[in-house]
Amino acid sequence: MNNLTPALDTLFLLLGAVLVLAMHAGFAFLEVGTVRRKNQVNALVKILADFSISTLAYFFIGYAIAYHTNFLHAAGELSQDNGRGLVRFFFLLTFAAAIPAIVSGGIAERARFYPQLAATFVLVALVYPFYEGLTWGDNLGFQAWLTAHFGHPFHDFAGSVVVHAMGGWIALAAVLMLGPRHGRYGNEGEIYAHPPSNIPFLALGAWILTVGWFGFNVMSAQNIQDISGLVAVNSLMAMVGGTLAALLAGRNDPGFVHNGPLAGLVAVCAGSNLMHPIGALITGAVAGGLFVWLFTLTQNRWRIDDVLGVWPLHGLCGAWGGIAAGIFGLKALGGTGGVSFWSQLVGTGLGVAIAFGGGLAVYGALKLTVGIRLTQEQEYLGADLSIHRISATPKYDE
Repeated sequence: MNNLTPALDTLFLLLGAVLVLAMHAGFAFLEVGTVRRKNQVNALVKILADFSISTLAYFFIGYAIAYHTNFLHAAGELSQDNGRGLVRFFFLLTFAAAIPAIVSGGIAERARFYPQLAATFVLVALVYPFYEGLTWGDNLGFQAWLTAHFGHPFHDFAGSVVVHAMGGWIALAAVLMLGPRHGRYGNEGEIYAHPPSNIPFLALGAWILTVGWFGFNVMSAQNIQDISGLVAVNSLMAMVGGTLAALLAGRNDPGFVHNGPLAGLVAVCAGSNLMHPIGALITGAVAGGLFVWLFTLTQNRWRIDDVLGVWPLHGLCGAWGGIAAGIFGLKALGGTGGVSFWSQLVGTGLGVAIAFGGGLAVYGALKLTVGIRLTQEQEYLGADLSIHRISATPKYDE
């Protein structure tokens, strides 16, 4: 049986990588269903192109920054232990590539294509791995410092902060740099709605993400001996809590309903292996309500044109998840313990600062040099025709 362990661990991680890879189809269809029809092709192309650029950035630079290892070795050496090291890269790559997939939803309908690919490369090669290395790679003594001061390191089992909050706060920086879509807000305070173009596609994207999320969370154990049904059921309970809270707070709006489970799952990632299922339910419910409230506030009061609401969904619910792990992970509240509220607060705050600062730096530099926004004419025509020269549903003369 001991001889089978490396093979089983490799298979376990590979299944997780495939499930999280499938989530990128969810990101794509969630965006396709939300944006206007003239931008649907662009949504599909962006997610696939971003994933490909992310792979190169993470393979050659990012993974080495986070974990001080690389793949510039002979194939025979790389295939040791059934190639588990390579599959671990594949699994963690799917997490890293979620950063530009998250950003894509916020900047939809007015961002230039190739500057966004350049931003993707820098973010996945440098910004994301820096914080990933601090939390999951034990770099620069950050976790040791937290342990010395607060008794426990920062705990983020499956990436509420490392992945989702990072992606959401980078997206906020990009959205602020771009400004709102033309015609979204009037000079006299008017707000002009752009309703989702295709609710079935939006729902399909949400369902693909939801199903894949069980690979995202459960397989974060990274070996088969540490697989935990607690993680699976906590993910389920948070999903349900987020859905029902969004249903109520969003007054049956299908866009909110289908983002509700995603809000709950974002929030439970960090503490999914610590919380009692009731704690996970509460965590998810708070996230679902938080998303509806902040999405409405962001769009209507603050006039920040975050198309898919990725800052409330990933940025704020992710930060809530990092802090919630330090609350509902405590033994006094039914958790397993081994977590510090103050470590969670500091670790989450640092992630937010790195993400927002890094996003401002990357998109600010691109804005000053090559520009990051389509022209008003291109935006009016739509990204599909302006960039890809074809629409999602081309009409032909018969």
